Amino acid sequence: VQLVESGGGLVQPGGSLRLSCLASGLMFSSYDMSWYRQVPGKARELVAVISSAGASINYVNYVKGRFTISRDDAKNMVYLQMNNLTPEDTAVYYCYGSLGRRGSWGQGTQVTVSS
Repeated sequence: VQLVESGGGLVQPGGSLRLSCLASGLMFSSYDMSWYRQVPGKARELVAVISSAGASINYVNYVKGRFTISRDDAKNMVYLQMNNLTPEDTAVYYCYGSLGRRGSWGQGTQVTVSS
C-alpha cells in the first residue's frame, strides 16, 4: 500500500489549498480514508474522514464549514479542500487509509499559513 500526498505549500491567511492523496496497492473503494495533521511537539490529530463509498463524512469541529473531504474511487484519490485558512492550520497533513485493523500512512505534505 502506498499513499502519496500533494498540494501543500505556503498560503496567506484567508486563502485556500487543495490537498490530494493518490493511493496504490489497495482496493481503494473498500477503504475508509482520512486526513490527519501534526504540528511539532503535538500528537497527530484527525481532521476529516470519509468512509468507503463516501457514505459517511465527519470533521473535527474547528474545520467544519471550511474544509471538505471527498474521494474519487475511479482515480484512487482522496482530496481535502481547505478554505479560509488560518495560521493555526499550519501543520504537516497526512493521508491515512484504513480497512478494519489495517492502516497505512502517506509521507505527509506541509501546509504553512502565513502572511
